[in-house]
Amino acid sequence: MTINTKIALVTGGSRGLGKNMAIAIAKKGIDVIITYNSKKDEADSVVKEIGSLGQKAASLQLNVAESGTFDAFFEEVKAVLKSTFKTDKFDFLINNAGIGIHNSFIGTTEAEFDQLTNIQFKGPFFLTQKALNVMNDGGGIVNISTGLARFSFPGYAAYASMKGAIETLTKYQAKELGARKIRANVVAPGAIETDFGGGVVRDNEQLNKNLAAATALGRVGLPDDIGGVVAFLCTEDARWVNAQRIEASGGMML
Repeated sequence: MTINTKIALVTGGSRGLGKNMAIAIAKKGIDVIITYNSKKDEADSVVKEIGSLGQKAASLQLNVAESGTFDAFFEEVKAVLKSTFKTDKFDFLINNAGIGIHNSFIGTTEAEFDQLTNIQFKGPFFLTQKALNVMNDGGGIVNISTGLARFSFPGYAAYASMKGAIETLTKYQAKELGARKIRANVVAPGAIETDFGGGVVRDNEQLNKNLAAATALGRVGLPDDIGGVVAFLCTEDARWVNAQRIEASGGMML
């Protein structure tokens, strides 16, 4: 019950970087399942756009902070794989869904810490664990990190720490899943103009200029700078790329 077309599951694929990743993946001839947290209309729009590219797509609701829902979520994944894609497994998992909380180390509350842990680390950890039952051998995992795991800006201690944990986890995934020929890699964006974190990089002109000045290529990033990197990791061209951290930041803080 398998077909030749590969399928990618992109969490948080209804907007921002996730939307760009989903569309870039579809342009590589790969079908896509995206998840959304609350805005079904945005997800439906992305599904329609992917369909216009000639690829199949579907959207499912998922809150990555609620790991207790993951078993039920993958039952929905299995149902949509059968109904929409006429198969029983997918090939690539892109752990993109997330939020940013800007607070100093000293000001970070336990509630903020726990929220970031659930969304940025615990969620991807157990979502990937459960996804393996529905993934084909020879596929891949792409975990999304941040340039802030390499360099530091005040206000992101908790967020960046979770991403550092994801980067370590990725190496263990690559090692332990190698027997199934499943690759695991990290893509770490730098500062990007999206609505992430309230759109601060996009909307704060002075911050935008400061970040551009700290970047070798002289500007902050755009969503189009990231999606293609993730899409590449879902292709046969990336078959020998494993356990790597690929930073797509234009050369920030060198």
